[in-house]
Amino acid sequence: MVSRSWATLGEDSGVGRPCFIAEFGLWDERQIAAAEQVELQLEEVDLVRVVFCDPHGLARSKTVPAGVFRSVLRNGMDFSAGPFLFDTGHAVAVDFLADAGVGVGELLGAGDFVLVPDPRTFQVLPRANGARTAWVLGDEYLRDGTPHPLSSRGVLRRVLAEYALHDLSPVIGLEVEWYLTRLTGGPVGNEGNGFGVQGPAPEVVAVDPGYQFNLDSAYDCVADIADPLAAMLMRLGLPLRSFEHESGPGQLETTFNPMRAADAADAMLLLRTQLKQECRRVGHHASFMTLPRLESFDASGWHLHQSVSSTKTQRNLFAEGDGLQDAVSPEGQAYIEGLLTRAREFCLLSVPTVNGYRRLAPEFTLAPTTVDWQFENRSAMVRVLSGGSATHVENRIGEPCANPYLLIASQLHAGLEGLLAGLPAALAPRPLLPRSLREALDAFRASESAERLLGAPLKACLTRLKECEADRFDAWSATAPPEALAGVVTEWEHREYFGAF
Repeated sequence: MVSRSWATLGEDSGVGRPCFIAEFGLWDERQIAAAEQVELQLEEVDLVRVVFCDPHGLARSKTVPAGVFRSVLRNGMDFSAGPFLFDTGHAVAVDFLADAGVGVGELLGAGDFVLVPDPRTFQVLPRANGARTAWVLGDEYLRDGTPHPLSSRGVLRRVLAEYALHDLSPVIGLEVEWYLTRLTGGPVGNEGNGFGVQGPAPEVVAVDPGYQFNLDSAYDCVADIADPLAAMLMRLGLPLRSFEHESGPGQLETTFNPMRAADAADAMLLLRTQLKQECRRVGHHASFMTLPRLESFDASGWHLHQSVSSTKTQRNLFAEGDGLQDAVSPEGQAYIEGLLTRAREFCLLSVPTVNGYRRLAPEFTLAPTTVDWQFENRSAMVRVLSGGSATHVENRIGEPCANPYLLIASQLHAGLEGLLAGLPAALAPRPLLPRSLREALDAFRASESAERLLGAPLKACLTRLKECEADRFDAWSATAPPEALAGVVTEWEHREYFGAF
């Protein structure tokens, strides 16, 4: 008699744990209903990319045949802990062999966790050629069925649960700038590459001269690439509002209509991933790096629009009753005060890279340098747009490559603290924003509010990841010639961020 070994168990092998989702009750009724619809859609799909968002805001995935994904819908999917251990340059920042040091025992030995797909995020990717491929986001769980403490999507889910307890629902609008460049066919960048040492960035050229803001002919220069990208985003069901040509050469801004906060974070991850992939397929490169090391390029930002509605009355809490110009309600002012109070502590979650702090400087007049707020002023950190029921705030601090779940969660957490405290937003002088990753890291490390938001394990993990990144930059800077550091974007930054982000 031949026994059935683990290797001969067919489609259930290596894709999570038998009946993991049902055993621990990990889906709500909406997800159960969505999974039934996904089962039907799988007849029209060849492959499925099972995705989660790592601490840096990058999508990590495994691609499985549609038949195997049927098992993933019952069992979840095993994933390595590696993405929780590496910094932006894939240096090992968390010691998983001796002492993980972040309070998550399963990191020792880099053991697997289980990713549970969220069937509500299942999308068939609109590709003209190749295998019919779908994409689905998942939530991270430990092997005992408890939520993974290092899950950034889980952080946002917890914050939204707090809003629900107060009968509140946040509304988020995305406005993100990024660069479209043309690949020149240079080396792939493997030379000198390794763990913690990034090889050369992609070789590119600009697609237009730039510095003609919103000029129609400037957009027309990139329309052959940008228009199909816009159509792709709409086919993905994203509420696209506009594609615009910004200041820099090939710098584009993509904006979306207001969404629920969880949907906005999912949309940002999908947007960045699909834009980069589709651009590469047509010989171009999309980068969400704040300021690439390229001639005449301008800094890019991510402006996060926010308001809060009552789930009982559907009223926008920020709207002033009489509809006056330059007016925001007391609740709106309290929310703003929360954003201002936590701005320095949470800056690391909005601007998580060495390169991002180049934008928070006086030479970039439309980027904030001070913790402040004003009506209709794009140089302020928090710009208030008043317009009756459409009144909302725009926080202009973020960089386009930030982790969308952590950036949005940190904003909503700070805003809710302000709402519950009920203090008005003062116009008194405020401190400066951090000017470097190291300064932001110091403020983050000392923050008790950051620990309440993230939990001790994720705060410790992010601290180690960012310390490693900052240490590697400092080590490179210590041996670089003075001219390589003279107020310009360094080669280290360009290698580190331009390709990955």
